[in-house]
Amino acid sequence: MKRIKFWRGAGRMVLLSMLLWLPLPLMAAQSPQELVIETTDRIIKALKAEQAEIKKNPARLYEIVDEIVLPHFDFRRMSSWVLGKHWRKASPAEREQFVKEFRALLVRTYAAALNDNYDQEIDFLPLRAKKDATEVTVRTEVQLDAGFPIPINYRMYRTEDGEWLVFDVNIDGVSLVTNYRSSFSKEIRQGGLPKLIARLSERNQRAMHD
Repeated sequence: MKRIKFWRGAGRMVLLSMLLWLPLPLMAAQSPQELVIETTDRIIKALKAEQAEIKKNPARLYEIVDEIVLPHFDFRRMSSWVLGKHWRKASPAEREQFVKEFRALLVRTYAAALNDNYDQEIDFLPLRAKKDATEVTVRTEVQLDAGFPIPINYRMYRTEDGEWLVFDVNIDGVSLVTNYRSSFSKEIRQGGLPKLIARLSERNQRAMHD
């Protein structure tokens, strides 16, 4: 079992779930779990190195996230699953706008707290997958200062180019996609997809200027 020291505190587990994903040159023999372990080590070093700059310029945190996290999550696939039947009914323009705002939502959810939490321990559990698997689940456990560890599992798939991308995160038994799908579906029933997109955009813009 591999253990890496990371994060402090248990709040905002969605934040924690995405912080493992710094881009690395992909090697043919590198497994998804090896990628996660190496990227976790890199992000710890990056956070320590950027502390002074982040304190002077908080927007730097968003820049880091934009540069190093987004390429490793398939936000379009996640968005289509989150919207479900509403994705199929949406226009191309509505789909693109939702992907943009949903991605920003996930980024801003944890970016503000990123600078405060980075020295908790994470255990990486053995990977259960065949060598030729195109979909895998990388299982981790976040060790808290008190209480039971929190399991965070990453569902990933391999693209035709050999790149591993995350398409869902399961936190303490709750799927990120399923959780947002439930809340967004309720909002769409009440006001429609355009209203949901507008609300997400407003909240994202407000958060960027806080």
